[in-house]
Amino acid sequence: MDDSPLRVLTLPTMPYADQKPCTSGLRKKTYIFETKQDYLQNFIQSIFSSIDLRDRQGSTMVVGGDGRYLNKTAIELIAQMAAANGFGRLVIGQNGIMSTPAVSCMIRKVKAIGGIVLTACHNPGGPDGDFGIRFNTSNGGPASEATLEKIFQISKAIGEYAICPDLKVHLSTTGKQTFDLENKFKPFTVEIVDSIDSYANMLRNIFDFAVLKELLSGPNHIKIRIDAMHGVAGPYVKRILCEELGSPANSAINCSPKEDFSGQHPDPNLIYAADLVETMKEGQYDFGAAFDGDADRNMILGKHGFFVNPSDSVAIIADNIFSIPYFQQTGVRGFARSMPTSGALDKVAKATKIQLYETPTGWNFFTNLMDAGKLSLCGEESFGTSSDHIREKDGLWAVLAWLSIIAFKKQSVEEITKDHWQKYGRNFFTRYDYEEVDSDTARRIMEDLEAVISDKYFIGQTLSAGDNTYQVYKADSFEYTDPVDGSIFRNQGLRIIFSDSSRIIFCLSGTSTGRATIRLYVDSYEKDPQKTCQDPQVALAPLVSIALKMSHIHEKMGSKGPTMIT
Repeated sequence: MDDSPLRVLTLPTMPYADQKPCTSGLRKKTYIFETKQDYLQNFIQSIFSSIDLRDRQGSTMVVGGDGRYLNKTAIELIAQMAAANGFGRLVIGQNGIMSTPAVSCMIRKVKAIGGIVLTACHNPGGPDGDFGIRFNTSNGGPASEATLEKIFQISKAIGEYAICPDLKVHLSTTGKQTFDLENKFKPFTVEIVDSIDSYANMLRNIFDFAVLKELLSGPNHIKIRIDAMHGVAGPYVKRILCEELGSPANSAINCSPKEDFSGQHPDPNLIYAADLVETMKEGQYDFGAAFDGDADRNMILGKHGFFVNPSDSVAIIADNIFSIPYFQQTGVRGFARSMPTSGALDKVAKATKIQLYETPTGWNFFTNLMDAGKLSLCGEESFGTSSDHIREKDGLWAVLAWLSIIAFKKQSVEEITKDHWQKYGRNFFTRYDYEEVDSDTARRIMEDLEAVISDKYFIGQTLSAGDNTYQVYKADSFEYTDPVDGSIFRNQGLRIIFSDSSRIIFCLSGTSTGRATIRLYVDSYEKDPQKTCQDPQVALAPLVSIALKMSHIHEKMGSKGPTMIT
């Protein structure tokens, strides 16, 4: 410990008007954080100032990130400012690495007041990529809408920030580091931890590791291929799936976190994880999975590249939930999905008589239900699946859940999925992303659509494409009333629901930056067992045609098509 107390300074700053965080935090191009004076300092101070001084004095904060460029620089700055803002201890992942689910686990384990996660999730990294900073509260989950708004209001009026500029943290060695500060009676402590230990221990208490080890390394073991996409999942996959559960070391690829994700886009979908998809198509592996940059999202593949849609994935886990020991002990309190996610989970909830919640997009809506004891399992169509073991989506948890089901049913991924369709029918699902749309254009498209579906004669109309006709049963702008605290969230997406339960949904996001994203979701239910195995894009083509014709989105954008189809 340094004998001379460290200076605590209060430095002047000027506010920025563009620091409005969403549930995934404040995401910007890396150069904005790196080059705009005090941009990162302002947002960190706004997070800290959102916590009452009496609450943060002496309290613990968890810090970790996905290893992307600027990660270590930001952690040093967070440590310097946390010390000056009255916190007593920081718990930081070794080398600054800690997956988003592991941060949630650690917050809950050490009873921290909150945590800061440095990630832009599935967005590219590096100097020319994206950087992000988000705040998780004491339950381990993303900050609420009210807290995010409070942080934003502080950021718009900030005039100074507190910092200990001479405080230097060594991230590479586990253990405690203590620092004496001017005007503080107790030393400030930084604890560098191996973040995999506590996370792995949590998973051991959820799954039967003996069963999973037999599946992955026993006499009749299956062959798996796991792609960490050079994100933070790599060390966790190596330690848990390979070293502990016995899968061969070469079954896990791209497991060294890179500041730029080796120039790749760390998004676990059929486009950005194309190498894994092609490898799986060769047929030598029985199970495949990929993770995003911060390890909270997952993609599941079967032999020969059989793709499990995320909406189906959460429904299949729900239907086989008692193959996971954790739920044998806790029971199942409820299921939930985000509104755009297909209705596959609804069918399981109805059959099992378990409460189903439909929420806006954003994990914080799930965590509120979990904290109230109303929710056990949830998922989003955007490759996020998890349970109430933490308050974040959890990619590795989802993989172990699938492996547990495979071990229990002794079937392949494809057999399990097709049996599910035979039992419940199939919700065909697709998503069209229109990215980097001019914000004014995006707003006009949504306003024109809302005017169409708000017409009093719209409900009951029959819409046609080719030989297919659909009668409008319901049309609205989705509104959610939180069953826990009564909070109301309006304008969460435009919905057109047909009498056969098919849906067309339009959602708008990201308008505050001048560019926006419009997402079109199409969901159609098929109960005929003879038709459940057809190509989703073929099955959904009539509804997609209706959606495009109704919205005139291509004409209004001057675009030939979406940025991406999932």
